[in-house]
Amino acid sequence: MPSLTRSPIVLCGSVSPDPEMLGAAMHNAGYHALGLSFTYVPFQGTDLAEAIHGMRALGLRGLEVAPPFTRDVIPLLDSIDPLAQKIGAVDTVVNDGGHLVGYNTDAFGAGDALGEVTIVAGRRVLIIGAGPAACAVAHVLANWGPRLHVVHHQPAAAAALARSLGPGATAGGLDDLARLLDFDILVHCPEAGTAVPPGMAVLESRLRPGLVVMDLVCEPMPTELVMAATRRGARVVHGRQVLLNKAFRQFELYTGRPAPRTAMEAALAAHLPG
Repeated sequence: MPSLTRSPIVLCGSVSPDPEMLGAAMHNAGYHALGLSFTYVPFQGTDLAEAIHGMRALGLRGLEVAPPFTRDVIPLLDSIDPLAQKIGAVDTVVNDGGHLVGYNTDAFGAGDALGEVTIVAGRRVLIIGAGPAACAVAHVLANWGPRLHVVHHQPAAAAALARSLGPGATAGGLDDLARLLDFDILVHCPEAGTAVPPGMAVLESRLRPGLVVMDLVCEPMPTELVMAATRRGARVVHGRQVLLNKAFRQFELYTGRPAPRTAMEAALAAHLPG
């Protein structure tokens, strides 16, 4: 007769109108590597309030909240991590005994990935974007003391983000990409329906050795920006590394254990080669 004394499975997952399997692949590989009774399921959903109600009712331990839900989820939670509160977006929810806490792991994913390859303090950083991803990156980098300049095809959006970062941050339109020689680090933060502007061929001439280029885009791999930066001898940070670091942070929030990085990276490589 099968044993009835096995530990119950702890359920984690994600909610998105268009779910994908990358998160499940990484997290489940990590759970398997540590022998944990956890499993991760990507849920398709369009009713955020019902999804959060279901998390409470079913006792899900962790839930990744995908765009377009990252701002709307905040009033549905019991408390918000201070960094996520400052960013104004939550991408990860942790259920601590019925108390739902919101975090922004995009910030940690990007910050850790960039911090692994360069010193940020005192450097001149140009951020392309003003959406939730750019907000997350900008706020986490602002804690490290760089000189931040935000650009966007809507300069008012860039200016609003810069103001939220405090004194010293500046903003402008995409024409400022012509000033790339004035910066040490370039960060491309995609938004739905937008990408690096068509002037990429002109921008490539301003890429150079010594410049650090981070592109948060994961697919296709490598991106046009990463290929251009590589051709010009710049140091690149792939969106895949950002995604990995985000998953590591989520894993640790959910399990309280250090993420088994080798196993999770292998799982991502199998699903997202390049």
